[in-house]
Amino acid sequence: MTSWDTMIAAVQEGQFDVGMDGITITDERKGQVDFSDPYMVSQQFMLVRADEGRFGTPAEFAADPKLLIGSQTGTTNFYVAVYNVLDGDEANPRIKLFENFGATVQALITGDVDMVLMDAASSRGYIGANPDKLKIIGDPLGTEEFGFIFAPASDLVAPFNAAIPSMKEDGFLDHLNSRWFFLYDPAQ
Repeated sequence: MTSWDTMIAAVQEGQFDVGMDGITITDERKGQVDFSDPYMVSQQFMLVRADEGRFGTPAEFAADPKLLIGSQTGTTNFYVAVYNVLDGDEANPRIKLFENFGATVQALITGDVDMVLMDAASSRGYIGANPDKLKIIGDPLGTEEFGFIFAPASDLVAPFNAAIPSMKEDGFLDHLNSRWFFLYDPAQ
């Protein structure tokens, strides 16, 4: 069970009023919880070491059996790696699993894996923290929408849906993305 599964179950059972942590809106999850309108659209990119020159596309990556992907199980990044880059086998040994995204990026930097799939905002944050060590290559591989989650029939959905367009319009969502994904310095 991933942390998202645990969070979704806790919100569904009423332990929390709202959940938010990059939770992708899917039909399966809509059967468990109510979602807000999307507050963010995310695309997956190939994050690699700055000196990477062996591949530039998912097909070139897939063609070299020596190359490894770092991923966190149960995430969109994992499923994009399995189904959009590799062969559709969720047990493919070319996918090395880690507990969190930070560990996957550390494995990339140290050379234990050759690529990590990550959304653009998170990738910019890791590149900002490691400017001489990381870069993004290629085109986006997958698109997903993130939403807040609520217990079924929650009366909080409508107020959140009313706030999201206002936050987009006045630039506050862009400010938050920049603050937490691009300018974030964990040392401060």
